Amino acid sequence: MPKRILQGVVVSDKQEKTVVVKVERRFTHPLLKKTVRRTKNYHAHDEAGTFKVGDLVSIQETRPISKLKRWTVLTGENKA
Repeated sequence: MPKRILQGVVVSDKQEKTVVVKVERRFTHPLLKKTVRRTKNYHAHDEAGTFKVGDLVSIQETRPISKLKRWTVLTGENKA
């Protein structure tokens, strides 16, 4: 089974080797037929500590690294 890849924005980089990434998903509400936005935060492993708050990153599902970390950072794009 392929590993999931999500894209989001770094909202916290205070921890060592960890970033918190906010991922937004959009879907149409089944009854109201209105577009709904839902966000979720994921803890991702960032070995080098290169990503800062506001960076756009891609994260990939991986084996459990700690209690909360099940994702690793693949690539990122620094903010201006």
